[in-house]
Amino acid sequence: MAAKVNLAEKLAGFSDQWAPRIVSRYNDNEVRLVKVEGEFVWHRHEETDELFLVLEGVLDIELRDRTVTLEQGELFVVPRGVEHRPCARHGEAKLLLIDPRDLPNTGDPATATAAVEI
Repeated sequence: MAAKVNLAEKLAGFSDQWAPRIVSRYNDNEVRLVKVEGEFVWHRHEETDELFLVLEGVLDIELRDRTVTLEQGELFVVPRGVEHRPCARHGEAKLLLIDPRDLPNTGDPATATAAVEI
């Protein structure tokens, strides 16, 4: 039987940034939490879209032709194959991500930080 997940408790359990934590799974997807600050690397995911939901803070998602700014409670889906760079320039942001199982956060397993289940 599945258990409920308290996002605030899970977020309080880690402090490192750009290192996703898996808090739940459904079908072949992982629900991940991550804390971010500063700029991530430009990357793309050729096989899947990527969903970003801001739980706290502000996140810019830079695309090559524009920047999408997300505030608490807002989400954005980056379409598959679109190069992007998440940036938290106004302090730490806390995000919920929904990704396919084992998706590398940089789009490349060689440079990715592996998601850890908590």
